[in-house]
Amino acid sequence: MATIKPFAALRPRPELAAQICELPYDVMSSAEARELAAGNPLSFLHVSKPEIDLPAGTDVHAPEVYAKGKENFDRLIAQGALRQDSQPGFYLYRQIMGRHSQTGLVATASCEDYLKNIIKKHELTRPDKEDDRVRHIETLNSQTGPVFLTYRSHAALQALWQKRTGATPDIDFTAGDGVRHTAWVINDAETVRFIESEFGRIPFLYIADGHHRSAAAARVYQSRKAAGGSGFFLAVIFPHEQMQILPYNRVLKSLNGLTPAQLLDKLGAVFILKQEGTAQPTRKHELAMFLEGRWHTLHFRPQFAATTDPIEKLDVTLLQKHVLAPIFGIDDPRTSQQINFVGGIRGTAELEKLVNQGDYACAFSMFPTSIEDLMVIADAGGIMPPKSTWFEPKLRDAMFCHMI
Repeated sequence: MATIKPFAALRPRPELAAQICELPYDVMSSAEARELAAGNPLSFLHVSKPEIDLPAGTDVHAPEVYAKGKENFDRLIAQGALRQDSQPGFYLYRQIMGRHSQTGLVATASCEDYLKNIIKKHELTRPDKEDDRVRHIETLNSQTGPVFLTYRSHAALQALWQKRTGATPDIDFTAGDGVRHTAWVINDAETVRFIESEFGRIPFLYIADGHHRSAAAARVYQSRKAAGGSGFFLAVIFPHEQMQILPYNRVLKSLNGLTPAQLLDKLGAVFILKQEGTAQPTRKHELAMFLEGRWHTLHFRPQFAATTDPIEKLDVTLLQKHVLAPIFGIDDPRTSQQINFVGGIRGTAELEKLVNQGDYACAFSMFPTSIEDLMVIADAGGIMPPKSTWFEPKLRDAMFCHMI
């Protein structure tokens, strides 16, 4: 069963939250971060991407980068922009993005649960990215970016969240991208005990986003032998039915020597093709392809999707197995220079732009993977293909920090 703990969060002063809190470090380049933080010394990007305060071209993994992050973190604390709560508690964090709303519990999750697979994974991690997060945690002595977890919805907890979010929030701001972020503190002993007890009835938690953060936290826990608060990591935990997964689209550099007519002919053996299609697939096993200025609707022929294996029937798997490898020659999408991935938040207009300006030859617009598929695969101990899911909205760094 899942073990979670309250903690005394380091949080922004409410009136400064909009200036401090930022998108995660790994959804933008150093150049984009430098532009976003320009003129704003309170931006948490000075902590999460501190290379922006060093000369352009600095190795982002150089020791001076982590040291600069620590210096900037300490400065925000010293000037009172970030303040630690006086007692442990849980927190509710609600995000509203357009018509979508999701409310999660901010807590610390157990590194032992992670190691014992009570917290289930669905992605492989890269050692270099783990190493980066380990160094960041160790240097700051804090976890500043939460892991995005989910659980199968629990009625008693949902009732409590609904009741508590009726009160005036402790933090409430709308970020520049239009997403509204609100937070409430829960620190009365009775409710804290109730939340711990109810999560103790939940058999598993699932990582939605943050595999490298959680892996790094577990490594720090092991190296520190559970000293201090290292045995737990910062997380925001959402009920599964509130998850919003957007597609992770594909753009291809070339047609692998084929003419457009030859490509369509080969695709006709895999898909039922509609050459006057739309940009947005409407159902599972349906894709859209942008080629020569127009969209084509592609639906996998039944024999290709006729499997009970939860990984094999994912659209991203089917596309890789029956199209990208045999037709485009892309055997390993992790290393191939012929493919790139575009998060669904950028929309299909971004795919059109990339193809129309000549950077890419064609694009595939995907139907999003479901949260149910993710949990079934994680339960089976499976690993999803790379770039299978894009969760939105993203959690804001610095809304909550866990001092270890």
